[in-house]
Amino acid sequence: MNVRKIVTITDEVLTEGGRPVQPAARIAVVAAVIENPWAGQGFVQDLLPGIDANASELGALLAPRVVEALGATVEAYGKAAVVGLDGEIEHGSALIHTLKFGDHFRKAASATTLLPALEKRGPAGIVFDIPLKHITDATIRSHHQSFEVRIPDAPHPGEILIALAAAAQGRPQQRLASLSTEQ
Repeated sequence: MNVRKIVTITDEVLTEGGRPVQPAARIAVVAAVIENPWAGQGFVQDLLPGIDANASELGALLAPRVVEALGATVEAYGKAAVVGLDGEIEHGSALIHTLKFGDHFRKAASATTLLPALEKRGPAGIVFDIPLKHITDATIRSHHQSFEVRIPDAPHPGEILIALAAAAQGRPQQRLASLSTEQ
C-alpha cells in the first residue's frame, strides 16, 4: 500500500441554535490518500488480490488514529471512499466494504453495527459527506448525522481517499423523539 498522505480533522461545536453545547460536540476524521492498487490495469474482474493486499492494513492504520484524534468514547461512526477520476467507484467500495477493513474500526470503537458509508468518484478537492450512525444501534436517531470533508489536493486521478469519522455524541441539541414513538 502506497500512502501519499494522512489528514486528521477535529471539529468541536460549542454553540448550536444559540445555546451552549455542554460538553462540546466533537467529531474526528482521519483520511489516508493512497495509490489506487488497480490504477492503470484497465478493467480488473477479480478485485480480491488488491483487497487482500490493502484493506486490513488500511483499517489498522486508520482506526486507532481516528479514535485517538477523537479523544473520547466513540458513540457514532462512519467511513468514506473517494476514488480519483482514473478509477472506478468499485475500487473504493472494494477496500471499505470488507470485514478486513471495517472490523478494525468496530473493535477500536467497541461497535457492533455496520459502518455507514459514502463512495464516490471525483477530482482533487471534491467535497464529500461522511454519514455517521450509532455504534451499537443504527435506529438511534440522535446519532444520525454527517460530516463534510474536503482535502484540497486529493484524490489525484490515480488515487483513492479513504476516511473514517468518529463522533463522541449525537447531533448537538438533538430533540427528535425515539423511533419507537412512531411504531
